[in-house]
Amino acid sequence: MRDFLREHSWAVVVSVLLHGLLVAGLVLAALKSAHRTPPSLQPLPIDAVVVDSQVLHAAQRAQNDRAEQDAALARAAAEAQAAAAAKSADEARAAEVAKAAEQTKEAEQAKAAEQAKAAEQAKAAEQVKAAEQAKAAAADAAKVAAADQRRLSDAKVAAESKQAAEAKRAAEAKQIADAKHAADERARQEREAELRKQLADEERRSAVESGPLRDSYIAKLRNRIQNAWIKPPSASVGLDCLVEVTQIPGGEVTGVRVTQCNGDAAARQSIENAVYRASPLPDPPDPALFERNFVFRFKPNE
Repeated sequence: MRDFLREHSWAVVVSVLLHGLLVAGLVLAALKSAHRTPPSLQPLPIDAVVVDSQVLHAAQRAQNDRAEQDAALARAAAEAQAAAAAKSADEARAAEVAKAAEQTKEAEQAKAAEQAKAAEQAKAAEQVKAAEQAKAAAADAAKVAAADQRRLSDAKVAAESKQAAEAKRAAEAKQIADAKHAADERARQEREAELRKQLADEERRSAVESGPLRDSYIAKLRNRIQNAWIKPPSASVGLDCLVEVTQIPGGEVTGVRVTQCNGDAAARQSIENAVYRASPLPDPPDPALFERNFVFRFKPNE
C-alpha cells in the first residue's frame, strides 16, 4: 500500500481535490436554494419533482463522508509520502554519515600511514644523520691525530733545526772568535812590528839627522833651489827668507809657502817659482832623511 501511494501520490491528490470541488459545488447550490426569497407574484406552474429533505441530507452526508474519506486518504498519502521522504532523507543522511565516517576513517588511516611513513623517513634520516655525524667525528678524530702527528714531527724538526742552528752559531761564534783572536794577534804583532820599525826609524833618523848627511842633504836642496832662482830687479842685497816646501816621494814639489822674508812680493814670488822650477828635488842620500814637509832658509848671497 505504501509503495502504491508513493508511486500514485499525484493522482490521489488530484482525485481528492476534484471530489472536494464537486462536494463544495453541491453544498453551495443547496445553500443558495434554501435562502432564496419567493417572488411576490403568483408562481408559474413549474414542472418539477419534489425531493424530500431527508434524501437531500442523506446525499449530502454521503458526499461529506466521501470527502472526508478522500481527505483521509490524501492525508494518509501525504503522511506516507512525508514518511517516505523522511526515511529517504534519514537513509541519505545515514549514508552520508556512513560515507563521512568511511572518509574520516580512510583519512585517519591515510594520516596514520603518512605519519608512519614520515616516522620511518625521520628515523631513516636520523640514522643517516647519525652515520654522517659518526663519519664526521671519525674524520675529525683522524684530522686531530694527523695534526698531532704533524705537530710532533714539526716540533722534532724544529728542535733538530734549532739544535743544528745553535751548533752552527756556536761553530760560527768560535770561528769568529778564533778569527778575531788571530786578527787581534796579527794586529798586535803588526803594531809591535810597526812600533819596532818606528823606533828603529826614529833611532836611525836621529842618528842620521845628528850626522853630517842631513846637513849635506839640506845644502844640496838649497843649492838646487837657489840655482833655479831668477833674481828680480827689486831684490835687495841680504835677502833672507824662510820657505816651507811640501813634496812627495820622488822629490816632486806639491806646495810652497814663504813664511818670513825681508823681501817684497816680487822676491817672494820669485822664490816660490824657483822651488817649483827645481822640482823634482834631489833624493836624500838615506831614505830616513826624506821629509814630506821641510823648512829651509833661503839666503842667496851667502
